[in-house]
Amino acid sequence: MSYYIGIDIGGTKIAGALAAPSGRILTRTKIPTPKHIKPKDIYVCILNSIEELMRLGGIKRAQLKGMGLGVPGIVDTHNDHILAAPNINLTGFPLSAHLKRKYRVPVAMTNDVNAGLLGEAWLGAARGLIHVVGIFPGTGVGGAVITDKKLLLGMQGAATELGHMIIDLNGPLCHCGNRGCLEALASRWAMERDIRALVKAGCKSAIVKLTGGKLSTIKSRFLKEALAQNDPVVKSVLAKVAGHLGKASVSINHIFNPQAILFGGGVIKACGQFMLPIIHQAVHQDPFFKKFNSCRILQSKLGDDAAPLGAVHLVHRLK
Repeated sequence: MSYYIGIDIGGTKIAGALAAPSGRILTRTKIPTPKHIKPKDIYVCILNSIEELMRLGGIKRAQLKGMGLGVPGIVDTHNDHILAAPNINLTGFPLSAHLKRKYRVPVAMTNDVNAGLLGEAWLGAARGLIHVVGIFPGTGVGGAVITDKKLLLGMQGAATELGHMIIDLNGPLCHCGNRGCLEALASRWAMERDIRALVKAGCKSAIVKLTGGKLSTIKSRFLKEALAQNDPVVKSVLAKVAGHLGKASVSINHIFNPQAILFGGGVIKACGQFMLPIIHQAVHQDPFFKKFNSCRILQSKLGDDAAPLGAVHLVHRLK
């Protein structure tokens, strides 16, 4: 029996899955990504995850037929080169080459959001779709596009950075250096910034108690609980974020004309029931496409399995 490994390398965690060619997952691993360490140390963490997956799955090296990697950054998929990884110390590190040399199997590498959308298109909410766009609000706002069942990558693998499309020319400064990017308006750090500003201005919010007053990092489960409590601050911020995502989705619909726009990530998993109807309304009130366009707004189904499964699918397609 042949098996494949998919690894989702994140800024906060490294998630892995051992899967059959069908996508059936035998076992999973998840470890925190150490902070402020060298690329070789991250590589060792990835090796540990791979070895643990094989140990838990009870498979031998001869049964491993390939591995796929999702990396949070710009990946030149033509040359297996990590051009930029702003949230993890892997820029320029020959990760794919090291793994190929060690395990003697094909290794495929792409951006982590590309991997997540591939997973959803293979076995998740976008299964069977030919043209689909993915938007994943998280630490930043990740984007991916599949057209004619193929990832849109661009010249260097840097295409579809949808989080850096400019929504508001006079908007807040983004980490990329531009103003008013979708990421500066709809990422988790943007949500946290806006919640802190409202609390500082004197607005009462359940989020203060839920987080123990630590508003620097607000977990998705706290946002979900605040929504359940009908908290005005969190409702206001998430409605504004959903409005920005809706505005971006209108532009995305005009540019790519997809069958669906799929939203994923922890914030959407926790708060999608509140946010997605706002996004849907924005897309379907667009006067240009209103009469004939049927672009659907979907929520991801695979959760943390999406990127590892997408990475598995990526390497399996090399065969």
